[in-house]
Amino acid sequence: MSAAEPRTPVVEIRGLAKSYQRGGQSVAVLSGLDLDIFPGDFLALMGPSGSGKSTLLNLIAGIDKPDSGTLRVNGVDITRLSQSALAEWRAHHVGFIFQFYNLMPVLTALENVELPLLLADLGRRERRERAELTLSMVGLADRSSHYPSELSGGQQQRVAIARAIVTDPTLLVADEPTGDLDRVSAGEILHLMERLNTELGKTIIMVTHDQRAAEAAHSIVQLEKGAIGLGAGDGR
Repeated sequence: MSAAEPRTPVVEIRGLAKSYQRGGQSVAVLSGLDLDIFPGDFLALMGPSGSGKSTLLNLIAGIDKPDSGTLRVNGVDITRLSQSALAEWRAHHVGFIFQFYNLMPVLTALENVELPLLLADLGRRERRERAELTLSMVGLADRSSHYPSELSGGQQQRVAIARAIVTDPTLLVADEPTGDLDRVSAGEILHLMERLNTELGKTIIMVTHDQRAAEAAHSIVQLEKGAIGLGAGDGR
């Protein structure tokens, strides 16, 4: 019997380092970090404030650039991309889920979901149909004409998730996605994210302080002072 072929990481991080200037001093946030994330993973990043988890998420999402090291997504080292190329890469490969939803208040739920598709080579009808389908996937087809102010926190986060997945991105990155929700709504959002992972095979990377949220993930990576701590392991 032949050995199973090794899996190829969708995110491959080697020697990643990042520091910031604070009060005239350079403060190291990440120090030579190595990490592999595989297709279909649901990974929770945890750690105390200042441990580097949000910085790492922003680097993976192409929002920020490291000082040194490599960060490959599907074989592309995004640290070498220009700012314009990186912006185009993000539009096609990353779906963002934020703690405070970041919805446009003057747009309806459907229009918010449709917004990322304006950068795609799609006609108006196809954009609208795809947005409607995605909104129905998160259980909000009957709220498509509602504005964010007319929706509960949990519903707003569902709209935000629909907006994040409407372009079928390579990665879903979530920064404290349940941090502004009550316990029931948070549980519903975590269940939805688990469905996106198991049923659609979405690769999800989530920063959270909430142990209950982290336990929904396949694995947990603990960051301590910019490095992976000893607590990293299976989340189930």
